Amino acid sequence: MSKLSKIFCLILLLALNSGAAASSVWLLDLRGAVGPASADYLIRGIKQAEQAKADLLILRIDTPGGLDSAMRDIIKSIIASPVPVASYVAPSGSRAASAGTYILYASHIAAMAPATNLGAATPVQIASPSLPSAPKPDAEKAKPDSDNPAKPANAMEQKLINDAVAYIEGLADLHGRNKAWAVKAVRAGASLAAEAALEQQVIDIIASDVDDLLRQLQGRQVTAAGRSLTLALGDAAVHHHQPDWRNKFLIVITDPNIAYILMMVGIYGLILEAYNPGTLFPGIIGGVCLLLALYAFQVLPISYAGLALIALGVMLMVAEAFAPSFGILGLGGVTAFIIGSIILMDTTIPAYQIALPVILSFATASAAVLVFVLGMIVRARKQQLVSGISPMQGLTTQVVAMHKGKAMVQLQGEQWQVSCQSELQPGDRVRVIKAEGVILQVDKL
Repeated sequence: MSKLSKIFCLILLLALNSGAAASSVWLLDLRGAVGPASADYLIRGIKQAEQAKADLLILRIDTPGGLDSAMRDIIKSIIASPVPVASYVAPSGSRAASAGTYILYASHIAAMAPATNLGAATPVQIASPSLPSAPKPDAEKAKPDSDNPAKPANAMEQKLINDAVAYIEGLADLHGRNKAWAVKAVRAGASLAAEAALEQQVIDIIASDVDDLLRQLQGRQVTAAGRSLTLALGDAAVHHHQPDWRNKFLIVITDPNIAYILMMVGIYGLILEAYNPGTLFPGIIGGVCLLLALYAFQVLPISYAGLALIALGVMLMVAEAFAPSFGILGLGGVTAFIIGSIILMDTTIPAYQIALPVILSFATASAAVLVFVLGMIVRARKQQLVSGISPMQGLTTQVVAMHKGKAMVQLQGEQWQVSCQSELQPGDRVRVIKAEGVILQVDKL
């Protein structure tokens, strides 16, 4: 063999060896409540890890739970992934509560750091405690792992519990994890620390950090998407996959408080544009904000009754300005607005509730505007005609709208029909000559 051939074979062999040794591990973080934004981030991250032919995907978890629909979307993506997913509750002090427990059970590998916990997987709508009638003796107090869960109050709660139990039992069967404890976590809200979870075969590994986890997973056999794999993670390169701008934007607008603020800015922007056509700025800002809010509400659990009450409240407050009822319509509007805002989010998860100060801020601002408009109307109605000459004579204004072919102007807090010898269009400036009943005679400027 020639010297050149030997060099070529050596280079080829080194290339093959370096390619075989370059294992790829992707690291994704699930922090905070499970919702539409976190589901989008994780599902897209799993797909990208598959396209990059990663050897392993680590999902680092610290969550109090979240929305059922987002959790199920994440679990579907994990189960279908050809890349093994190792859910890892870390760092120490973290938890995988509620929805996090289901995700841990669905993963190909379940791991926890010391001083972490999982459990409390009862559906949130029926996990809220009722007020006790009297304190119980210490011996009778319920324990976290009680085998005597509280009975559901009605048939709907029983159906939700049964559905959650069947779901987590199926996930436990996927990877041979402790099914009995999973049922207890749903029915009784049981929780476990990492060491107890390992003893009861709820998880597979306790690891102090990511490097320790990779060392323990080296050579481990897992089944992903129907394929049996042996993990070769020696000298693995860990790629920390961060949320991109799209996901960060989704995180912002799907915050219930931000979505609510966008909706209110959008509504009031469009009202201002309708009140003073041609301004453009309020209409453009209002339209963009309202569309963003509608997109956010599409993926958030909203109550359509709450949304309808908010819309009714706004319409009543606007009607008060154009058809004054001396506060009756306005008061009803503010009341409907507050009630609708409180019940807008159709979930009891604290992370997806609209903050009461935000609701009260918009309600107070709306009421203040309403009081201001009513004050203007009352002052305008106190003005009387003197000797047949209108106090509006000589005032200038502009045409704001056309109603049944007649030009309308805004003066002293009210809209007036005007008559002019010249043809008028919205935006035209006019001067009042005199008032004839409810019609103003004007000259076009």
